[in-house]
Amino acid sequence: MTNVRIGVMYDRDWDPQGLPGFARAVEALGADDLWVVEDLGWNGGVSAAAVALGATARVRVGIGIAPAPLRSPALLAMELATLARVFPGRLVAGIGHGVQEWMAQAGVAARSPLALLEETITSVRALLHGERVELAGREVRLDGVRLVHPPADVPPVIAGVVRPRSLELSGRVADGTLIAEGHGPRDLEHVRALTTKGGADPGHTLTVFSFACVGDDPDQVSRSLDPHTEGHGAWLGRPQEEVFTVSGDAAGAAARIGDLAAAGADTVVLRFVGAEPLRQLAAVLEASGRRPDAQ
Repeated sequence: MTNVRIGVMYDRDWDPQGLPGFARAVEALGADDLWVVEDLGWNGGVSAAAVALGATARVRVGIGIAPAPLRSPALLAMELATLARVFPGRLVAGIGHGVQEWMAQAGVAARSPLALLEETITSVRALLHGERVELAGREVRLDGVRLVHPPADVPPVIAGVVRPRSLELSGRVADGTLIAEGHGPRDLEHVRALTTKGGADPGHTLTVFSFACVGDDPDQVSRSLDPHTEGHGAWLGRPQEEVFTVSGDAAGAAARIGDLAAAGADTVVLRFVGAEPLRQLAAVLEASGRRPDAQ
C-alpha cells in the first residue's frame, strides 16, 4: 500500500467554482493526486488542471481525459507544455478516444479512432520532448511543428482506454494506461497482459479510477453507490454486483485500494459519491496510513 498513489477526482457534476478550495483541501489532507475531467458539455480539462495547479503547491494534477478528436495535437502539446513549465513534475496528461456519440455531436468523429489516438499521443509526446514533428498520418498531419518552450520536466502522457486493441495501442505508444471506473484486480491483470503485448516497458503505469463511498452504514453506502454501479455495469457489459468499488468502512475501503495495488495499480483515483466527499477522503487516507503531517 505504501507505494500506491491515492488520488481523488473532482467530479464533472461539481461546480467548477468549487475546484480551487477543493484542491487546497485535498492537498491538506495528504492525497497524492487530484484528477479533473473533460467530458463534452461539462468542464475543460486543461483549464481545470490549470486552476487546480494554481491553487496548490504539492499535489499532482491529472487530466482524465482529453478526447483526441476534440484536440489539435499541436495545440494540446502547447497547452500541456505551458502547464508543465510553470508547475514542473505535477502534471499527468490523459488522452482517449472520447465518447463516440459526443464526438459525433461535436462534428469531430474520427474515421479511424485507433489511428487518431495513436497519432495524437505519438505527436504530443514528441512535441513535449522538444522534437520537430513531421507527420502525414491517417488522421493527423503536422508539417514541421516544434515547441519553442518545451518542458524541462516532461509530463507523462497516458491513454484512457478500455477495449483490447486500444489497450495494446496504449502499451505501444503511451507512458501509462488510465482504467475507467468499475474495473477490479482481475481486470488489471488482463489490462497488464494487453499493454505488455502491445510493447509496454516495465515503467508503463496503471492509473485506476474507482467509484468510492466510505461510511459505517452498509445500507447507506449501497444506496449511494447503486445508481452509479447500475449504469456503469450496463456500459461495461457486466452485472452491477461485478462493478468494482472502493467502499465500505474506512478500513474496508483502504483494503480495496490495497487489492488494486497488489494487482498492479500505481495510482488509484477515488470518485466519491454520497455526502461529504472530503470527510470520506480523510477517513480512507487515515486508514491507509496517510496523514497530512507525513507529506
